[in-house]
Amino acid sequence: MSILIPSRQLFIDGEWREPVRKNRIPVINPATEQIIGDIPAATEEDVNIAVDAAHEALKRNGGKEWASASGAHRAKYLRAIASKIVEKKSELAKLEAIDCGKPLEEAAWDVDDVAGCFEYNADLAEELDRNQNASVALPMDTFKCHLIREPIGVVGLITPWNYPLLMATWKVAPAMAAGCAAILKPSELASLTCLELGEICREVGLPPGILNILTGLGQEAGAPLAAHPNVDKIAFTGSSATGSKVMTAAAQNVKPVTLELGGKSPIVVFDDVDIDKAVEWTLFGCFWTNGQICSATSRLLIHESISEEFLEKLVKWAKNIKICDPLEEGCRLGPVVSSGQYEKVLKFVSTAKSEGATILCGGERPQNLKKGFYMEPAIITNVTRSMEIWKEEVFGPVLCVKTFTTEEEAIELANDTHYGLGAAVISKDLERCERVSKGLEAGIVWINCSQPCFSQAPWGGKKRSGFGRELGERGLENYQNVKQFCNLTIFASLHVIMLRVAKLVSSYITHQQWCYDIK
Repeated sequence: MSILIPSRQLFIDGEWREPVRKNRIPVINPATEQIIGDIPAATEEDVNIAVDAAHEALKRNGGKEWASASGAHRAKYLRAIASKIVEKKSELAKLEAIDCGKPLEEAAWDVDDVAGCFEYNADLAEELDRNQNASVALPMDTFKCHLIREPIGVVGLITPWNYPLLMATWKVAPAMAAGCAAILKPSELASLTCLELGEICREVGLPPGILNILTGLGQEAGAPLAAHPNVDKIAFTGSSATGSKVMTAAAQNVKPVTLELGGKSPIVVFDDVDIDKAVEWTLFGCFWTNGQICSATSRLLIHESISEEFLEKLVKWAKNIKICDPLEEGCRLGPVVSSGQYEKVLKFVSTAKSEGATILCGGERPQNLKKGFYMEPAIITNVTRSMEIWKEEVFGPVLCVKTFTTEEEAIELANDTHYGLGAAVISKDLERCERVSKGLEAGIVWINCSQPCFSQAPWGGKKRSGFGRELGERGLENYQNVKQFCNLTIFASLHVIMLRVAKLVSSYITHQQWCYDIK
């Protein structure tokens, strides 16, 4: 299948601009290990230009062009972008597949979700108009209070490579709906579709500077973006280690951050399940998107009474997963994204084996695939809680397994991690599902399934998986400031007002005395 790789520059102020230093980064197809194109490499100089463009975009025409325009006005652009994404679905899915190794069918699902996310945030933008000037009940009729929501300003959005366009959209769409101007910095390992989003914005006539896209290395582009004094907020999805650095940089300018970081999510399977269905969800929850999911339920906790039968089927079905070029029909597992990630995942498996774990299957290159960063899905048992494979995020097709006896033990094992993004519980006993779910330390709990995600529902974690929420109404709130207006409803002296206030709150007597003292 011949695929044209567009040659793009940086997208700044509505135009394609060559990086100041003119550097570029090769694009490597993880299925073939061949260079198939290149992307521009932004540096601090380009970040400065993009931030200036974003600020100018918000001030243009007194802000009426975007920041202070109606939500309905912004929604028209979001819907136009969604329409273009649908129109270019086939092209975008193919670019995604050859850029990050995602099976083509999954890439196509992602593009559908991208369009849906823009549409949903267009709805939220329109709803902003209806919810502006919300009144606040006060204990005194002498005052009236109402609230308005304003865009937080210029935002820096730093996104990962496992869902290149979708993870970018989770941030771009609500930021635009809220009235912000954004600088998107996608991962250098997979940026092709994010650059195409720039072309889509140009085609629909998005006002210049509202979305700027800077590809490049994290240290050269992402770090100066996070630390820039004129960026009002940072939203980051990626590793916990990098998230800590982003948070430190943002703290120097006391700017808010939203962090969606790593995970080591459990899937707890009780003894009353339909084993076939539970095996399906276990495989899907860990090996979907080549196992490269921050929320992957990569720790299987299974009741000891069904473990033998369950693992037998799990291994049999894992061996039947079709591993091949992402563009090949029926592909269910493609390559991991890069040589560096490939070596990292293989090392996790070899370390687990050296520490005494048992590799039931996988963890090696498929014999029929001599090129590409492919690995057979690994299932690892005899895992102890001190092992690296139990504690650390692999971000590849690797599942580790432990058994449990009681419900209390299952909860304790599930929470034995410094992450807290997702968790899954599988049981026919819905009351037990409810009890266990409440006991799990995670921001997202799936019951009798794993990995469903909807634009309407908030997404995020706790502990070292980060804080803040994306998606849903809370995702839009990330990009807003709330301003309070408090009005005096009758013209009266401060002395009269304070007399009335003092009857409600005794501390205001001090203010009453102050009024007397200045006369």
